[in-house]
Amino acid sequence: MKRREFITLIGAVTAWPLAARAQQPALPVVGYLGSETPERFATRLTAFRRGLSETGFDEGRNVTIEYHWAEGQIDQLPTLAADLVRRNVSVIATPGSGVAALAAKAATATIPIVFETGLDPIAAGIVRSLNRPEANVTGITSLNVAVAPKGLELLHELMPKAKSLAVFVNPTNPVNTGTNLKSLEASARARGLQLHVLTVSNERDFDAAFAKLFQLQVEGLVVAPDIIFNSRAEQLAVLTAKHAVPAVHTVREFAVAGGLMSYGGDIKETHRQAGIYTGRVLKGEKPADLPVQQVTKVELVINLKTAKALGLTAPNTLIGRADEVIE
Repeated sequence: MKRREFITLIGAVTAWPLAARAQQPALPVVGYLGSETPERFATRLTAFRRGLSETGFDEGRNVTIEYHWAEGQIDQLPTLAADLVRRNVSVIATPGSGVAALAAKAATATIPIVFETGLDPIAAGIVRSLNRPEANVTGITSLNVAVAPKGLELLHELMPKAKSLAVFVNPTNPVNTGTNLKSLEASARARGLQLHVLTVSNERDFDAAFAKLFQLQVEGLVVAPDIIFNSRAEQLAVLTAKHAVPAVHTVREFAVAGGLMSYGGDIKETHRQAGIYTGRVLKGEKPADLPVQQVTKVELVINLKTAKALGLTAPNTLIGRADEVIE
């Protein structure tokens, strides 16, 4: 064989796998629109990826996830959503934030969107129907907003002599705040309780809010369901312990970290379901054919160690209804 022919043959053999690799289709891309930071969403991210994996998609193997984090700056969500649209991602996932879902919906009417929120998605304007969602929008909803008044009721059951409570709400999330306040105020009135509304826009407001609690001499605190509070459940648990404030939160991590009580939906389960829906969309199912899933499981967690430190005695009737008791 002549040298030139040998070089030509080697070149052809070498070029073939390169050409084959070049012809391989690009991996589908999930645009993940998060209102917080990856550190604060670590548990939720794990659950979301688990759901994706259950449908056959593993990050880095056969799907790419493009993360856009607002880092608590909700006003940045429309810009971040628009960038995901420009990148022409395969699907946009907005786990943990109704505001992110609305931003994604405003940015595109064609790219599929999968949301996860504790809001009523119809009242929030995310979809018009649960059974027949928007053409490109579907997702998962929990009962966290709906169960907020029940949390107040449980706190009052633990503190039957209380006359006044406070509630933390986030004014930068008006849809969520409005829904929460209406139901919480009705629940407080039904029990003859005075309810003080304290606004918290970011974690820099926490110290001032707890100082206000001391000033008002309220007897307990209800933390309304909102991403700013949900993603900082452990931090809020530490602050309620420091200020000796009996409090109820919708996130289990709050009670585990030393808060008095939590009552709400299983966040890990709703994010897993969001991952499953995202995977189904990647496989070709249309959002309009996927009814909005309602995760109805709620759990009551009571930290008896914290109750004892606060001088409270949980009645046996309440302990008996708890899904988890921390001693």
